[in-house]
Amino acid sequence: SDFAAFCRAFEPLLVLVREKAAAKSAALGLAPYDALIDGYDPGFRSAEIDGIFADLGIFLPEFLAQVLEKQARDAAPLQPDGPFPIARQRALSQTLMEKIGFDFAHGRLDESHHPFCGGVSEDVRITTRYDESDFASSVMAVLHETGHALYERGLPTDWRNQPVGEARSMSLHESQSLLMEMQACRSAEFFQFAAPLMRDAFDHPGPEAADVFAPENLHRMAVHVAPGFIRVDADEVTYPAHIMLRYRLEKAMIAGDLQAPDIPDAWQQGMQEFLGLTPGNHAEGCLQDIHWACGDVGYFPSYTLGALIAAQLFDCASREIGSLRPTLSEGDFAPLLTWLGEKTHSQASRYSSHELIERATGQALSADAFKAHLKMRYLG
Repeated sequence: SDFAAFCRAFEPLLVLVREKAAAKSAALGLAPYDALIDGYDPGFRSAEIDGIFADLGIFLPEFLAQVLEKQARDAAPLQPDGPFPIARQRALSQTLMEKIGFDFAHGRLDESHHPFCGGVSEDVRITTRYDESDFASSVMAVLHETGHALYERGLPTDWRNQPVGEARSMSLHESQSLLMEMQACRSAEFFQFAAPLMRDAFDHPGPEAADVFAPENLHRMAVHVAPGFIRVDADEVTYPAHIMLRYRLEKAMIAGDLQAPDIPDAWQQGMQEFLGLTPGNHAEGCLQDIHWACGDVGYFPSYTLGALIAAQLFDCASREIGSLRPTLSEGDFAPLLTWLGEKTHSQASRYSSHELIERATGQALSADAFKAHLKMRYLG
């Protein structure tokens, strides 16, 4: 929470990021912030992102109010009692990874302070963090990172080490992880398959466990909506608000309209505007993410763009694979992975992000599928 110490290091870094933006702007013929976005999501521009975020900004506040009102009328989901030993959480995660399609002959699962996926296509490394009072947080993080890993493993072997063989963009990468975590593994069908595995993993044989570890209860836990301070813990309804705040601040920083010492006040005002919350300290406010400290400005839009792409891809897959949801309830991810392999993984960087999305789904990228997904899941 020591923003003063952070700011002493960040101020000169921000100067360098602005210089980088100016240099790339001149070389690429783009606006400075667009030039930074292009480093993570080639082809995306702030004008397009502005339109998407404006659409979500109109839709989400009223929708969130409706969801919270509906949740208040329903009984709260039952919470499993821990502790949940780390060794058993790890074993459960590895079982689910294998079921989904992760090949442990070409990758592994380890522990770190923050979940991530790295390595190379022939050796994909996933990490997660564990909380003995909450097994769901680590499991869902692993499922998310598994989506990243399957994308990396699915890139065409014949194109390895060539530009065309690389992952297309950060938003495409994020779409693969969010499709796996949010679309598939937070679905009611997934918990029909996963609930018995979760119950058995933690030796909860008693009658009360039948209710707590019932598929319906675990699903309600997984889709519970609650505005909060921390982006990585946010549900899919409130998550875009976290990104829109960071996007606003990034644009102002690069334009020179927001100076480093003024970030905390701008953050507090934005959190109130977007989520009606006021962080009590900087750790749960503007110092919670690593991106700006690394100079990674222009990255944040990829997260919400990825959520939109994931919804659009999963919607199309559901229509083209008539039995998709029933197969998920049986723990069979092969039809979904085959579809993703054909439409996204095997295409790597052959097409632009926009062209790849349109070729895969038959439609240009928009927020329509994402909004329809939220309505069906939370108000349906």
